[in-house]
Amino acid sequence: MPVDAGIEGLLRELAPQVLGVLIRRHGHFDTCEDAVQEALLEAAVAWAERGVPESPRGWLVTVASRRLTDQWRSEQARRRREVAVAALAPTGPGALPAEPGQESPHDHDDTLTLLFLCCHPALSEPSQLALTLRAVGGLTTGQIARAFLVPETTMGQRISRAKQRVKAAGARFGPPPEPERADRLRVVLHVLYLIFNEGYTATSGPDLQRPDLTAEAIRLTRAVRRELPGDGEVAGLLALMLLTEARRAARTAPDGSLIPLAEQDRGRWDAALIKEGVALVTDALARGAVGPYQVQAAIAAVHDEAPSDQDTDWPQILALYDVLERLAPGPMVTLNRAIAAAMAHGPRAGLDLLTPLDADERMSGHHRLHAVRAHLLEMAGDHAAARSGYREAARRTTSLPERRYLEGRATALRARAEEQEPPGR
Repeated sequence: MPVDAGIEGLLRELAPQVLGVLIRRHGHFDTCEDAVQEALLEAAVAWAERGVPESPRGWLVTVASRRLTDQWRSEQARRRREVAVAALAPTGPGALPAEPGQESPHDHDDTLTLLFLCCHPALSEPSQLALTLRAVGGLTTGQIARAFLVPETTMGQRISRAKQRVKAAGARFGPPPEPERADRLRVVLHVLYLIFNEGYTATSGPDLQRPDLTAEAIRLTRAVRRELPGDGEVAGLLALMLLTEARRAARTAPDGSLIPLAEQDRGRWDAALIKEGVALVTDALARGAVGPYQVQAAIAAVHDEAPSDQDTDWPQILALYDVLERLAPGPMVTLNRAIAAAMAHGPRAGLDLLTPLDADERMSGHHRLHAVRAHLLEMAGDHAAARSGYREAARRTTSLPERRYLEGRATALRARAEEQEPPGR
């Protein structure tokens, strides 16, 4: 039975909060996550039939907690000794709300604490990212696997091992120690950035965008900023998300097809989000200690404040990418810098910057490298090579809207070539 969109969105928002409550009360990441998933499934059916309860989070906490209790009692009976609950509950077993919908007055949103737990130093950074995307962001194992360019089975094993490592490390559910805070915050921000990107341009499937994920990433980043209002990179990441999200309504046509930035109706951009994002990044940059998210937000602000594509200050964008490449070098930064160079100094300048990426294993097979090169070749007038590049990019992408757009570019160039052929050929 399909789940109502409103209920689905509410469940996505509440899932990490409920998981946080259970882990804080009882420990055992893996067991608690299983219980939360069962409670979410029950809620999807019950709420559709009887309506959303007055306290939906309290309802989920109660049901999930009872699932844990049932499991522990079954385990006790099977093993004939009473150890499970005592071992798992640091505050004692049975501290459950009396009825679904009731919640202890001491309960609060544990989402941020859960974020930091998922970024425990006992985990490698890829495992930190994967576990947080799964437990807090609500992405499926398949979506996370595509984000990391690994098989789904590999990612499933990585997430399972990450949960076991957190358990083995004896991690406590609470704020991280001060010496670890900066490193774990860096990973938290990276994870939120990945969640947003998956929502803004889905890695696969029939839809270009998943607004539920972008909204969740923005909500969580706002929550982090409330805790750390003076952190420039937190403000920079939130500004980047807002300035990017502001264009979402103009990115697709009524049939769901992709509209590139240069062709978007800027009147459909969200002026309130742009105003908030520009104010955030302007204030953050004025504080000093500039970081990569602030620079990316500044680039987005230059795009958003341009009245038209022709009025875009590409030299300024290129200068900002030069700064970003010094702060956080990487193939995607080089790729975007190549586009800026092409727009500021001509397509050949951009094509020259793409050449080293052919030897980079992270990018050589990525559809974006082929798509960008095709675009720059089209700008340079080499339509045959551009057409081939668009087709190769279309073959490599797993996003249906992107594939259709790229195939459309190739078809348009083919039609243009046929129109220019001399008669009789």
